[in-house]
Amino acid sequence: MKELRVLSILLAVALIHLDSFAQPLPTEIHDRIARSEGPNNRIALTLDACSGRFDEDLVLFLVRNRIPATLFVTKKWLDRNARGLAILKANLDLFDIEDHGENHIPAVVGAGRKVYGIPGEPDMLHLRREVVAGARAIEEATGVPPHWYRGAGGEYDQEAADAIRRMGYKIAGFSVNADEGATLSRAAVRDRLRHVKGGDVILAHMNRPASDTAEGLSDGLIELLRRGLVFVRLDQVDLTETGNGTAKRR
Repeated sequence: MKELRVLSILLAVALIHLDSFAQPLPTEIHDRIARSEGPNNRIALTLDACSGRFDEDLVLFLVRNRIPATLFVTKKWLDRNARGLAILKANLDLFDIEDHGENHIPAVVGAGRKVYGIPGEPDMLHLRREVVAGARAIEEATGVPPHWYRGAGGEYDQEAADAIRRMGYKIAGFSVNADEGATLSRAAVRDRLRHVKGGDVILAHMNRPASDTAEGLSDGLIELLRRGLVFVRLDQVDLTETGNGTAKRR
């Protein structure tokens, strides 16, 4: 009997793993700013605050240089960073604060599904809570309801992406990953920004002050201004999806 129970458990685990591999891989959504009349010189800086701390040096650099940005924050981050929230609220003319979820859980649904090692949602009910509770926290903190959503890790199941859009949120992709989750060196961040062109949506992070992101962005963003590129927020433009990048199975 003991051997049968062990075999049953092993079979159940194997079936879960097989089901996970049978499901389509999640995808990264790649976006650019939709073309409009006039010069193609608009770019968008988006910064994620997953959890962790507040990169005050980076945000104050943006304030000093009047560089607008769209900030994707979680409820978890808001709850832990009162000073950061106060600075953002004092500069809502520059910053559009959008939804990154309640607890930074990826928008992938089903047992065993992960993005960058972070487990996804067990079911659609939990996905809805992640999105809605994150949005509610932002509206309560700032008085302004969010309209954009970016899931943890930036990857999505098709089912999850469709559900988020049905909730009334636009999904924010990107075209340039500037800091790889705030893991790149100052020089590497600066080098990635050298390749930015009109229409690009830049992704970086504002929750790891010990990283080189602030220094790399400070160097690179000033150079983009010198090139005549104009920063806009996502609430000022429309995005065009340029394709999905299939994620590696993790």
